[in-house]
Amino acid sequence: MYNSSELQAKLKVLSDSYAAQLPEKLRQLELAWNALPQSGWNEDPFSKFFRMVHGFTGAGRTFGFSALSESARKLEDHLKLIGEAKALQQEQRAQIEHLLDGLKQAASHRDGMFAAKSEWSPVTPIRHEPFVSRHVFVVEDDQALANELKVQLSYFDYEVDVFNTLNDFRTAMQHNPNVVILMDINFSEDDRGGLHVMDELQQGRDVLIPVIFLSSHNELDVRLDAVRVGGLAYLQKPANIGALVDTLDSITSSQSPAAFRVLIVDDAVHLTNFYTTVLEQAGMSVQVVNNPLEVMKPLLEFAPDLILMDIYMPECNGMELAAVIRQLDTFVGIPIVFLSAESNLDKQLVALGLGGDDFLTKPIEAQHLVAAVTNRIKRSLVLRSFMVRDSLTGLLNHTSIKDQLSHEMARARRQGKLLSFAMIDIDHFKAVNDTYGHPVGDRVIKSIARLLKQRLRENDLVGRYGGEEFAVILVDTDAQSAMKILDTIRHDFSLLRHVTDEQEFYTTFSCGVADISNFSDASKLTGAADKALYKAKHAGRNRVMLADDSEN
Repeated sequence: MYNSSELQAKLKVLSDSYAAQLPEKLRQLELAWNALPQSGWNEDPFSKFFRMVHGFTGAGRTFGFSALSESARKLEDHLKLIGEAKALQQEQRAQIEHLLDGLKQAASHRDGMFAAKSEWSPVTPIRHEPFVSRHVFVVEDDQALANELKVQLSYFDYEVDVFNTLNDFRTAMQHNPNVVILMDINFSEDDRGGLHVMDELQQGRDVLIPVIFLSSHNELDVRLDAVRVGGLAYLQKPANIGALVDTLDSITSSQSPAAFRVLIVDDAVHLTNFYTTVLEQAGMSVQVVNNPLEVMKPLLEFAPDLILMDIYMPECNGMELAAVIRQLDTFVGIPIVFLSAESNLDKQLVALGLGGDDFLTKPIEAQHLVAAVTNRIKRSLVLRSFMVRDSLTGLLNHTSIKDQLSHEMARARRQGKLLSFAMIDIDHFKAVNDTYGHPVGDRVIKSIARLLKQRLRENDLVGRYGGEEFAVILVDTDAQSAMKILDTIRHDFSLLRHVTDEQEFYTTFSCGVADISNFSDASKLTGAADKALYKAKHAGRNRVMLADDSEN
């Protein structure tokens, strides 16, 4: 990211570069105009001329030439009427000549306020520094529930202290401010006690204490009060431990979350440089495609969270490209946001009907661009997680992990990289369910899911393949390295204590590993890992075994 002066300097360089190339751009516009036939109608040169005018409409104000942008919009609106009629009469040519003269005169007027404009100030980063403490205060007057939460959270390496009264909690907070609070709302002495004490503790603080509310209340006014006293989440009783741990992990993670990935498809190089600078300053990863016909490779390899696309481009317009992308199952859920100088509402609606999710009008201020892109990506990621993730564990579901395996194998092949795949199965899981009950079995499943997510890298992929079976994709990893990683996890899982009804027990898992150096496609790789898992089971369980490449 850049600081304020760095960002302004970079954007000033882009503005100066645009200004320096403006005379040549105007000359090319004049040539495109002169290339139009004096009589009759020819679609191709007219479309080229229209796109060039459209480019001035979007870029002018962005780089400090507001008058140029306004003049170009007037000419563009006039050209749209001519394009619909597909006829260029002599009277219309005279009007275009007049508007062109106005455009060229406007190009000499620069705002002169580029570096001082508020929109060029640094955009607030989209992510915040993580709160890394794994110390949790459970404030709950139901002792049985509080102790159960303590046991459950301890499985996932959280240090937990329990407080059954608000006064004990207040005293503890005087000495332990660096904690995450899991707070009930209703207490015997005050039916909104949890809200009142958090309001008291948050007063005068520059950085609020992170608090998750746990309550049987679901009324809107209670939820509003929880937000107003700094509530980061609101979970209803009985608590879903998986959801609770997910929330705690998001608060306490010591890893910086992955940057949002934005793919920009726009033939206007100066504008894409501007968008890239602004979005990267806000912490995003950006890739640019200036030729829309070259979009497929970056679409597959970059795997964007959002596509930012112009409408008017040579060879292929944005609406056509959006329709093509929407026909590809892999990308049907990726938001497509049109960013264009097109101001006609009817045409905007047509663009949205062909696969777009939002429409932003050029020129756009930096803050507005970042806010629109950030909000659209966040919402999309939430919705996609519901479709592709297992409800019990939060891992990728069976279909999604298989799709990801095919995708990652194709990418590894193209880039000449390594990739390993593992199948994991909890040993004697039926006996766990029969002895301790299915709720305990679910806790065991969630514990291994959590351990895998915590111990593997962020770019590795973990899925629940079915029942007590899991699948792991380890990118950039050969089979021997994958075996070492998974064997360490296997060992640690075997030491994980599971407690229920004052009993405790331990369980283990078996694992089979294969890599793409020996198996050519996803089905063969999956089959090889499954056979290796079968061998591990029959060799005595609680072990990791490598696939035999002779079976390929």
